[in-house]
Amino acid sequence: MNDMLAYVETFFRHSGSHGLDHTLRVTRLCEEIGPAGGADMRVLIPAALFHDVARPMEKETGIPHEQEGARIAEEYLRSNGYDENLIPSIVHAIRTHRYSTGAEPKTPEAKILSDADKLDAMGAVGIARTFMQAGEHGDGIGDAVTHIYEKLLNLRVMMYTDAAAEIAGQRHALLQQFADALKDETECSISSSA
Repeated sequence: MNDMLAYVETFFRHSGSHGLDHTLRVTRLCEEIGPAGGADMRVLIPAALFHDVARPMEKETGIPHEQEGARIAEEYLRSNGYDENLIPSIVHAIRTHRYSTGAEPKTPEAKILSDADKLDAMGAVGIARTFMQAGEHGDGIGDAVTHIYEKLLNLRVMMYTDAAAEIAGQRHALLQQFADALKDETECSISSSA
């Protein structure tokens, strides 16, 4: 796993809303909720480590990061003698983790990875990442608030596992409180769909 992590680190030259720190938090969340969800950790942890490796290059290549990341992971794992029987499940988890594609995770590991990725978009870290992402795109506070209301406040009901749903409930409450306070302070006219 240390070699795998060192390889993954090479893809993240800059920090950002989807930087290496995000990958490490998602991996830690997978370690936390994986056992309760019956995950094979030999599938889940590599999938978590590789889930966003292609995100830094997505804009320039136009290839969805979940597809390219799955290809990169498969190539790396095969060339390093990883168990061939586990690779298809790792690839599936990476391909189906992304919220916006609507791809349906079918395995426990894919569901847990999807949950962990969404959990990192919620709570205090999710708030910080939202504003980082707005800045990365040259957007302002209003755009970040819109993202909170249109996406993040909807994530709580999209969890696949009970362990993730419990964490999501806590993070959602903080996110809602922050969004309401920010709306009051900026007098934004955005209606909550949560």
